[in-house]
Amino acid sequence: MPTAQPTIVFLHGFAESREVWTEFTRPFPPEYRLLAPNLPGHGTSLAPVPDFSMEAQARYVIEHLGRRNATEPVLLVGHSMGGYVALALAQRYPERVAGLALINSSAYADTDEKRQAREKNIGFVERHGVNKFMESFVRPLFAPANRDRLPEARALLEDIGKATPEATLAGALRGMAARPDRTAVLRTARFPVLIVAGKHDVAVPLADSVAQAPLAPVGTGLFLEGSGHLSYLEQPEATRRAVLALAGAVFGA
Repeated sequence: MPTAQPTIVFLHGFAESREVWTEFTRPFPPEYRLLAPNLPGHGTSLAPVPDFSMEAQARYVIEHLGRRNATEPVLLVGHSMGGYVALALAQRYPERVAGLALINSSAYADTDEKRQAREKNIGFVERHGVNKFMESFVRPLFAPANRDRLPEARALLEDIGKATPEATLAGALRGMAARPDRTAVLRTARFPVLIVAGKHDVAVPLADSVAQAPLAPVGTGLFLEGSGHLSYLEQPEATRRAVLALAGAVFGA
C-alpha cells in the first residue's frame, strides 16, 4: 500500500553505495522513513547498465520509489554524484520532490578541465585497475586534517570503491561529465534547498557552493571549515542537524 510517512531518500556518490549512509542515518527519528538505494552499477545493483546518465539514474530512483510504494513527495539528500542525480530528478519530476539537500554537490556543469580530469581517471583505471585507482582517489577527498583522523571512514570508501566494477566507474564518470547546468532547478524550486559544502573540498569548490546557495527561493547553506568532499563523514553531526532541520521544515515535524 502507498505510504504517507515522511520519506527521506539518500543518494550516494560515485564509487560509493548505500552503506555510506548507515552511520549517518542511525540517529534519525523513527517518524521518518529512510530509503537509500544503490544507484545503477553500485553496491549490489550490478545488473548491466546501458545508460549512466544522470537522467537515467533519476528514472531508476523513481522506479525504486515505486517499488517501495513511496508515492508522496520525498526529501532528496544527494552526496556528490547523488546530488547530480537528485537535480536531474527534480528537473524531470518536480512533483515528487518535497525538499532537496545537496551535500558536496553542484548544479553547475563540468568545466572543460573537469571533463578532461574524468577522462584521465578512466584511463588510469584502464591501465592500473580499480584497486590502484581507489587507493589514490579516496584520500584526497578528505580535508587534510581528516585524512589520518578518520581511518575507518577512509577504509570503508576504499573497500566499497574496490568492489565497484570498472565499467561502472567509466560509465559514471562519463555520465557526470555529460550532465548539463541545472542551476535553473535551484532558481525555480518550489521546495526548500540545502547546500552543504566543505572548505577543503577538492571536487566541488567552496566558491561554487557559496554562489549557488542563494539561488533557490528558499535556500540554506552550511559551509564547514573542517570538511573536504565528504561532509557526511567528516562533520556528521553538523551535517545531520542541517538535514534534520530541512526535514522538519519540509514535513512540519
